[in-house]
Amino acid sequence: MNISNQAPAAARSVLGRLQQSVINPVVRLAWDLGLPIPGDALLETTGRRTGLRRRTPVCDGLDGQRFWLIAQRGRDADWVRNIEHNPRVRVKVSGLHAFWRAGTAHILDDDDPRERQRILSQASFPRRLCMFTSKAQNTNPLTIRVDLDSE
Repeated sequence: MNISNQAPAAARSVLGRLQQSVINPVVRLAWDLGLPIPGDALLETTGRRTGLRRRTPVCDGLDGQRFWLIAQRGRDADWVRNIEHNPRVRVKVSGLHAFWRAGTAHILDDDDPRERQRILSQASFPRRLCMFTSKAQNTNPLTIRVDLDSE
């Protein structure tokens, strides 16, 4: 095995641990304090084993009546496994009038997640920043589309 192939994987592993143990708790705390970071959103799934609500910080992927997600670790992400078990989810986008929106998630194996990330990044600088930082961790990205219920 070539060392140059090991470094990116090792860096992604470190970034993934940093995301889960430091960044995500800080983002959740910001939401709890009513100070969400622009460009961020929360995804709420139902735990496949516990049945409890699970909240995961994600990038703002709101596009009309759809919400787009890029799972950095593909089907290895716990929240993706929760969606496979129960596709009913809720999302909350940062902003002055943030509120929960329910919808049904669909895993899109045929969508190009890198192209989807590029398209979503064009919406605003905060979203672009969120997508850029999460893109560095992509190991096996996967696109998920949430069809939001009518308001």
